[in-house]
Amino acid sequence: MSKSPIVSIAKKVCPAVVSVIVSKDLPKVEDFYSFPYGGKEYIMPMVQKDGKGLVEKTQIGGGSGFVISRDGYVLTSNHVVADITADYTVIIDPTHKYPAKVLSRNPINDIAILKIEGRNFSHIDLADSDRIEMGEDVLAIGNALGEFTDTLSTGIVSGLSRYITAFGGMDHQMQNLRGLIQTDAAINPGNSGGPLVNMRGHVIGINTAMIMGAQNIGFAIPINYAKKDLSEVKKYGKIVVPFLGVKYVIISKEMAKANKLTVEDGALVVREALGEHPVIKGSAAERAGIKEFDIILECNTEKITTQNTLAQILQKCKIGQETHFKVLRDGQQIILSATLSEKE
Repeated sequence: MSKSPIVSIAKKVCPAVVSVIVSKDLPKVEDFYSFPYGGKEYIMPMVQKDGKGLVEKTQIGGGSGFVISRDGYVLTSNHVVADITADYTVIIDPTHKYPAKVLSRNPINDIAILKIEGRNFSHIDLADSDRIEMGEDVLAIGNALGEFTDTLSTGIVSGLSRYITAFGGMDHQMQNLRGLIQTDAAINPGNSGGPLVNMRGHVIGINTAMIMGAQNIGFAIPINYAKKDLSEVKKYGKIVVPFLGVKYVIISKEMAKANKLTVEDGALVVREALGEHPVIKGSAAERAGIKEFDIILECNTEKITTQNTLAQILQKCKIGQETHFKVLRDGQQIILSATLSEKE
């Protein structure tokens, strides 16, 4: 009786799938005490409050990832490593643990690149996610629920170019993700950052989200999104991001109706807090002449919507490129232009 091809794929891929552990130095809990409140009794940790108490490395989260090169480049989801004050450890197996340096975080596409020091790591090859077809067989691999390592689930590509609003990371920030691969392969908490592979054992996506309360609906970031970040990190040591220098909110139909706006799409330039300015001094936005309460309708003729935000369009632009904006100001549409600089 011949074995399923999944067996050979698992042997090829699983050694390169890793756990990413998030930890912090936190005050050491010395004891616990009872705290009565509202007719109930709560058990609370007791730590020294004089600032002289002992601290200990405490795991506060984790996810999955996968090694993509012999010299230790690792891909995972941005929301797994979103805390810039935390330390990260990559666990390949119980006897091989490595401190990890976060080289880049890309919250727009929910991708992060890590580096561990060493040689001859088991790694996975990357496919061309632009060539994915509906219905093709796939495997999702990761550490389900953060406990069951090298968990495999099989399925098919159920949809392409999906758009979702996801909540993730330690701070549960909202993310609008677009261009996603939908699969019915099971993706569970802890699987985030793990690979979605094709039947050649090549990565086509990074597992990123599932629909709570639904069965067999999971999503992955196309791996070609990560390839661009990876090439920039290897060339510049970081992701090179075009910077406009403007604070804004994306207009939705509900927002347009509530605020009696004349358009239902675009980016409304507005300050986030009293005292700040929505257009950063010396930025490309200031040079273009963008002002507070302008509504940016298009960037390089591409329409700005809730599913195609200004940040996502700017990602496609190049440093030093003259960029054109269609702006609605006082009921009149005007065209403004500026040369984008690099985000510091």
